[in-house]
Amino acid sequence: MPENHHPRRGSMAYSPRKRARSQVPHINHWPKGRDKPKIQGYMGYKAGMTHAFVIDYRPTSTTSGREVIMPVSVVETPPMNIAATRFYKETNNGLQTTGEIWSDKLDAELAKRLSLPKKTKKQNWDTAKDCDDIRVLVYTQPKLVTGTPKKVPEIREMRVSGGSIEERIEYVKEILGKEITINDVVREGDMLDIIAVTKGKGFQGHVQRWGVKLLTHKNSKHRRMIGTAGSWHPNWIQQTVPQAGQMGFHQRTEYNKRVLKIGEKGSDITPAGGFPHYGVIQNPYVLIHGSIPGPAKRLISLRDAIRYKRGVEVEKAEISYISTTSKQGV
Repeated sequence: MPENHHPRRGSMAYSPRKRARSQVPHINHWPKGRDKPKIQGYMGYKAGMTHAFVIDYRPTSTTSGREVIMPVSVVETPPMNIAATRFYKETNNGLQTTGEIWSDKLDAELAKRLSLPKKTKKQNWDTAKDCDDIRVLVYTQPKLVTGTPKKVPEIREMRVSGGSIEERIEYVKEILGKEITINDVVREGDMLDIIAVTKGKGFQGHVQRWGVKLLTHKNSKHRRMIGTAGSWHPNWIQQTVPQAGQMGFHQRTEYNKRVLKIGEKGSDITPAGGFPHYGVIQNPYVLIHGSIPGPAKRLISLRDAIRYKRGVEVEKAEISYISTTSKQGV
């Protein structure tokens, strides 16, 4: 007779399922750049979700070319500042820093996040010679956002890609110490990867965390537990055994999310009564097709899509209506 078997419950791809190191997502990998130098990432704050009437841009969809209702996520994207630039050299041990240059124009609030370097009279751009990669340190301005109580900026490193190294150096010289907006990084119709920390759900049991079946009603003690903790040998519990523990608050990446709209006036998208647990949008915003990780107010990282190869080009989605009805359930 054949053996009784079934696929395991729950993916081991993200084990161990422990809490993220920080609410600010970190990015380890970047895609190849375009022709012109640009920053490949941006940060914003998740406001909530709504729905819109959009002409379906997907050529293989059964509703292609027809008006459909799409769920959309709203991310508020206030301007960011460029604090510094770093230069990297490719070595046998990976990228190694060869130098960095800080701007003299830094927000005073940034000193609450990290120790700022002393101001220098002369910027030594000689460290940029023979570098293989250039990145910039950008920091947010949460004081411009009324939906979050944060005041201390978050700082992250973003890659500069496109063009030659000389062109990237000239581009970094122009933007160092200045503000950048979402329009400098993202265009309507672009495909992005959304990186964020998911909503935390605390300590959960076996069934909720891994999706294992309930035991039979004839079980002597409990039903919401596992039937076995593994074999006798090896005589320890292996990591593949589903157990209770932390659920949620993990960093996750949503690949290939389409930018439907980039707006300037938050009043055009804010529903009646404001977004639940967030409020009113005061800054530029981005409409993204579908859902994204994290609760309201969570910091979201946007990155150029790293896996997108199908090549569906959308210059600008045709949106006929965006719902601004109340999300308060009344």
